Amino acid sequence: VQLQAFGGGLVHSGGSLRLSCADSGVTFSRYSMGWFRQTPTREREFVAAISYTVTSTRYADSVKGRFTISRDNAENTVYLQMNSLKPEDTALYYCAAALAGGPPNIRSEYGYWGQGTLVTVSS
Repeated sequence: VQLQAFGGGLVHSGGSLRLSCADSGVTFSRYSMGWFRQTPTREREFVAAISYTVTSTRYADSVKGRFTISRDNAENTVYLQMNSLKPEDTALYYCAAALAGGPPNIRSEYGYWGQGTLVTVSS
């Protein structure tokens, strides 16, 4: 598993961004995929996750109704559509892969991580 996240940028409050995370490996469809975020003052926290079967998703309460996670197993890519962005969504966003089902919302369940992509929401 080799993950690469991209799509971050600067957006005004209320705007939208779509993050993508591509896996250059060959076993993407076997992994649950998650998004986490981190700031200099907050530990890395769970944002959203989707099972390898695509049938289950989980969201942090802070993003429910605003963010949507999806995946395309044929393209080895997971997405995070972020709408109604708020300044408190500003963070470095990481994608991660876990062999566990669920999908898990616990950081330690994820064994593979991509580099972060920075999202900045201005007020």
